[in-house]
Amino acid sequence: MSMFGRRRGAAVLIAAGMLAAGAAGCAKEDTGGASESGVPLIKAGVLTTCTHLPYAPFQSKDQTGEVVGFDVALIDLVAARLGVTQEIIDTPFEGIKSGADLNSGKCDVAAAGMTITDERKQVLDFSDPYFDATQALAVTTGKTVKTIEELTGKRLGVQGGTTGEDYIKKQVAEKKLDIEVVSYRDLAALQQALATNQVEAAVNDLPVWNEYIKANPGKVEVAAGFATGEQYGFAVKKGNAALLKTVNEAIAAARSDGTYDKIYSTWIGEKP
Repeated sequence: MSMFGRRRGAAVLIAAGMLAAGAAGCAKEDTGGASESGVPLIKAGVLTTCTHLPYAPFQSKDQTGEVVGFDVALIDLVAARLGVTQEIIDTPFEGIKSGADLNSGKCDVAAAGMTITDERKQVLDFSDPYFDATQALAVTTGKTVKTIEELTGKRLGVQGGTTGEDYIKKQVAEKKLDIEVVSYRDLAALQQALATNQVEAAVNDLPVWNEYIKANPGKVEVAAGFATGEQYGFAVKKGNAALLKTVNEAIAAARSDGTYDKIYSTWIGEKP
């Protein structure tokens, strides 16, 4: 379910809702436009990003209400390359991974700690991978659970719509385990369920649990990791080659000039 100074073009969280319509018969104002480099954007002067909060250290609100994180810092580099600023929309993950939000013009790019999968490639165009992810099993401190099999007869929490949920449900089915898999709408609900013993254990990405443990010392610990070979990617609407090219250029430049390592160190920690 991690962040890089006071950024140029700081992310702005856009409240959900619609502007009231003007007088009857008025034409809808066209707010779209192109960046300085000619890449078309849904709103002039900004790169609009869809994400799903909270998912620290990749994206979450800080104490001032600003959305910050590893993903945010990297997309700021894309925005800077386009000569615009980044704005962030918090929206359910289902609309992001299905491509609905990008197709409807809600945002230009999706940055949500999202794993690249063949299924999602059918509805999204992904950037080059920017992060190697690992699933992890977390338990409240003091519990001795180390494997999924030890959860027989227990409740295991996952975040709905994620590859972690897919992985666990597949494992439970293939091994014919008597485990109740409970799906939660977002990371915060999953973490709360674990902390309050509504579930015996919970599965999500390792960096997410590390961030939670850092913020809540002594409450939760990582019991096991699962090397699923997952990689995160940013996504754009199918066919949006110009923006995808810019995203990939920003990732490549950050890797080559050391910026990526600095952002990684700030939000994730030392590289393994």
